[in-house]
Amino acid sequence: MNSKSVSLYTLAMAAFFSIAIFSSYTDGEQSTTKDDIYKGEPLLPQKVAALDLNRPFDFAGEALPMDNFDVRERLDAQLLRNAYYHSSTVMNIKRSKRFFTEIENILAENNLPSDLKYLAVAESSLTNAVSPAGAKGIWQFMTGTGKEYGLEINKEVDERYHLEKATRAACKYLEDKRKKFGSWTLAAAAYNMGSRGLSNEMAAQKMDNYYDLNLNRETGAYVFRIVALKELIKQPEAFGFYIEEDYKYQPLEFINVVVDASIPNLGDFAKEHGITYRMLKVYNPWLISSKLTVSKGNEYLVKIPKM
Repeated sequence: MNSKSVSLYTLAMAAFFSIAIFSSYTDGEQSTTKDDIYKGEPLLPQKVAALDLNRPFDFAGEALPMDNFDVRERLDAQLLRNAYYHSSTVMNIKRSKRFFTEIENILAENNLPSDLKYLAVAESSLTNAVSPAGAKGIWQFMTGTGKEYGLEINKEVDERYHLEKATRAACKYLEDKRKKFGSWTLAAAAYNMGSRGLSNEMAAQKMDNYYDLNLNRETGAYVFRIVALKELIKQPEAFGFYIEEDYKYQPLEFINVVVDASIPNLGDFAKEHGITYRMLKVYNPWLISSKLTVSKGNEYLVKIPKM
């Protein structure tokens, strides 16, 4: 047998044994078809369903035009996206217990709708977040806007991280924008994209209704996201979230200490008050340095945890 014949014979035998081995394997194992997968219990037990949108929705007392299919589908997208973003939604529900009472009280003092608190959830998930653009705090103020609305921002103090003061600044901003644009819905849009940008779009499109404006992707979804977060936090069980009260984050208890003289070292200050430096910063995130300079005639209220 010449070398060419040997090569052909070897290839033929290899192919024969491969087929034989494959056949014996498949004969011993029952083949699986597409239909077999769905027999019996599901591979991933879960219940995923469409959401019922056949009811009224509103933001700050302003009804969403649910007879508009575009509005329905944009709201549907935000409800589904947030309802199935489990970790974020659970954390939002937990944090709302800690922060909402103070925010609601400030909104009420200013005669503003309670729904505005959900802007803070949409902006930061109720954390002292820092955006890529440099917006900071629960209400996500940029430096210029924060200073314009009375927040102190320097190398030692950043009141964008001060819940009470930042909430009061947000109240002033939102009330100004409501007066300018005529609705809380448009005020929220301005909060997201800026007053000038919204004014330009309204003028170019000849429209004065948020739901009829073709805005950038983020602002176009913004009010719908706020409404979705409102629904989830107000009635979490309706969406399958069962968070017992004991598992929610409770409001922090503290006493206020008046500081009217400079503190050269906040670590020493914390020790003098029987707390850690860490806890001093947790209760007072607006203290962004290791010291606090107090100008003549000025004073600060520093929160000290109750023992």
